[in-house]
This record gives sequence, C-alpha cells and structure tokens, in this order.
Amino acid sequence: VKSIGHQWYWSYEYPEFNNIEFDSYMLNYNNLNQFRLLETDNRMIIPMNIPMRLITTSTDVIHSWTVPSLGIKVDAVPGRINQLNLISKRPGIFFG
Repeated sequence: VKSIGHQWYWSYEYPEFNNIEFDSYMLNYNNLNQFRLLETDNRMIIPMNIPMRLITTSTDVIHSWTVPSLGIKVDAVPGRINQLNLISKRPGIFFG
C-alpha cells in the first residue's frame, strides 16, 4: 500500500489490489456523532492475516502515519520514502 501525506488528508494506493486509489479526508465533526478529528470519509482497509508493506512519504511537511492500538507508527517525510511491514491479526475499526 502506498500512503502519501498531504496537508489535511492522506492519499492511498493499492497497486496489487486492482490498482485502487483514493483520498481520505477528516470529516467535519459537526456533521456526525463519531470521534472528533479521527473519522474520515474513506477509511483505509487492512486485510486480516495477510502480510502487507506500507510505503509512505509526504508532499509538504512531516506527517505521522499511526495506528496506536496496533502498535504501528511511521513518519511520512517529504523527499523520503519510509516503509513498514504489518499483519493485522484481529478485525475491527482502528483509529490513528
């Protein structure tokens, strides 16, 4: 999965899953009864029990791609590509 940090949103690409691409923006918390500053319009999907490699970078400033409840954090830095390998062992909705 490719993850690109932008100011106020993330872009995701799944090149090995039918080349899916989408942007993920935070939702305005006035419009919903969800978690403030955590809910997005398009959630990233992590398949369960399938090894994945996340490649991340940024277009503007340093961003942090993180899912604390899964113990995952990697910085997205302009001009640099960082990666992490992960396997999700449990289903659910996780915020980061």
